[in-house]
Amino acid sequence: MTSNEITTILGQGSSFDGKLTFEGTVRIDGRFSGEIRTTGILIIGETAEVEAQIQAATIVVKGQVRGDLTATESLEIESPAKVVGNLATPSLTIEKGSLFQGACHMDLEGTRPAPPDGRGDAETVVGES
Repeated sequence: MTSNEITTILGQGSSFDGKLTFEGTVRIDGRFSGEIRTTGILIIGETAEVEAQIQAATIVVKGQVRGDLTATESLEIESPAKVVGNLATPSLTIEKGSLFQGACHMDLEGTRPAPPDGRGDAETVVGES
């Protein structure tokens, strides 16, 4: 098994409320509400609807997310993603055609949550959908 191989999937049409902790790589294509914590990779697929506080090494978003995201290595927002919440990561990519609304904090020495006072609040639409 390679380190990028998906170990668990929450498939399209499924839903889960609660706290998710895991190792390796997890892909969510259904609905999730709660909290996600991992030292691994989280992939949020195009059909996913996630409302959660998320902490992971790497986060890739292609679906809809509402909540604060902290990635210790990198965070990628890929089209047609819609992300509403605060981001904290040392490496951020926002692809054309995606939407991000919230505050972003980038710290190369480690991630800290975005400031709660709203500094840096912005709505960013990259390209046109």
